[in-house]
Amino acid sequence: MATKRFTAHEFTRINLSEHNLGKQAKDFQPNVRQSHPKLHILYIFRFYFTYALIYLAGYVREFVHWFLPANSTYLPVDTEKNIRAGIQSVVDGHAGFYLRNVFLPVNACFHTPLTGSPSVKFEIRERKRNHIFEPLFELTGKTRKALNFGSYNYLGFAQNDGPCVEASKVTVEKYGIGMGSSRSEMGSLQLHRDLEKLVAEFLGKEDAATFGMGFITNAGNIPAILGKGCLLISDELNHASIVLGAKLGTANIRTFKHNDMYDLEKKLKKAIIEGQPKTRRPWKKIIVIVEGIYSMEGTISYIPSLIALKQKYKFYIWLDEAHSIGAMGPTGRGVVEYWGSDANEIDIMMGTFSKSFGAHGGYIASTKAVVSHIRRQTHTNYASAMTPGVAMQIYSSLRIIMGRDDRYPNDGQRRIRRLAENTRYFRSELYKRGLVVYGADDSPIVPLIIFTPNQLDIISRTFMHIGIGIVTVGYPATPLLECRLRFCLSAAHTRDMLDYCLHTIDDVSEMFGLAFLKNRPIPPIPFPTPHEQFKNFIT
Repeated sequence: MATKRFTAHEFTRINLSEHNLGKQAKDFQPNVRQSHPKLHILYIFRFYFTYALIYLAGYVREFVHWFLPANSTYLPVDTEKNIRAGIQSVVDGHAGFYLRNVFLPVNACFHTPLTGSPSVKFEIRERKRNHIFEPLFELTGKTRKALNFGSYNYLGFAQNDGPCVEASKVTVEKYGIGMGSSRSEMGSLQLHRDLEKLVAEFLGKEDAATFGMGFITNAGNIPAILGKGCLLISDELNHASIVLGAKLGTANIRTFKHNDMYDLEKKLKKAIIEGQPKTRRPWKKIIVIVEGIYSMEGTISYIPSLIALKQKYKFYIWLDEAHSIGAMGPTGRGVVEYWGSDANEIDIMMGTFSKSFGAHGGYIASTKAVVSHIRRQTHTNYASAMTPGVAMQIYSSLRIIMGRDDRYPNDGQRRIRRLAENTRYFRSELYKRGLVVYGADDSPIVPLIIFTPNQLDIISRTFMHIGIGIVTVGYPATPLLECRLRFCLSAAHTRDMLDYCLHTIDDVSEMFGLAFLKNRPIPPIPFPTPHEQFKNFIT
């Protein structure tokens, strides 16, 4: 069956009863909406025309550069003329041209330096440069206070005070700053083991392993699971850590269209029928890797249909819950709980501690056999162990989320509830304004699409001047015509903070003409969330 197409500001709804995925899938009727509106052809023409003007200006600028000295301070040095003069470019070809003429003029909105903790309020360090083509910035020594809508501080634990920080202080005083060894040698504390037991219990798994870096949790462990004769099928928008982990291994790699279960089924059928390349032997193992929430799109994986496909085609599921653990579900257990699915159907659960837990590092939870295999085979065996202070930050915040801290018995549920309420309110208000917003209704990652790159810098500086810190994203991190502002919501945001941000968005939208869907009917976000388990929780 062909994938259904939607236009204007319709919202995609997966209807599993239309898809032959088995009885379990047919009985499940989700009501989650994933927004991905399509624009009129005139808007698309306008954006391509803008890119054409930017490229034309770049060619004119580089033509003029031929008549300037090779060491000219007004223009960057990595052009063809300077390469011939012996000044070597790090990036050349089209990538170099894009870097010089498209990226550098808007570079001021990236790599924003901060001071203090990345809590709901923070300070941005001001910087300047001589002209828009200057790649280096100079700090002015001044700071600007702002509301934080850019950090992954979903539950508000990223702060420099509170019970988690106090517990970490005591731990650092007892154990010191670092372990000075890897976990496989002399870097394991009882705290590490207690944390792994708590993570496994929280996720409903037999065992869990923790790692000092979230990125390496994927990149270092995927090769330990997949070897020669195995097949990895990955969502085309999976994180760079998954892409790197796939490339570091020896398994065959295929991709499927983002969050498209129909395309995934086609790829599975073809892979099973054809078998391994050349030999046509059956695959030793097939693993499908998806994310819970996609950090650039704000979309949520369709876990029930993925499980139905697994039951039909007998593959394994690797679920990356970096952004969804703690942020989704009635008790913060991620997208599996959010959909009301069985955690035992997910073979490997991966996540990070740098978002909802206000720390860093990652985990893998699975059966005892799988986790033991990873501990023996992973490349991360040679990395230093997670520092004691960080481990305690994670342990104490997880206890609060689970309601295990007697001093704050309901604080975890309060944070999860506040995040859910903030997410629905903020997204609903953006839809009313006719803005192009991607993602699912319950995703705390809110991409607001502005389409053209030349507005990224000025819009970012406008928000910063008013006192709101946001993230701006453009090509190649996003498709060419889908430059965006990304808002990350937190349980620490108050309604007044959200309203202040929305009023600012109103001003910016009017100034730059961002309400592309202003005259189109927008369906309201239903309250409460669809599934019964979450109904009493959010109301």
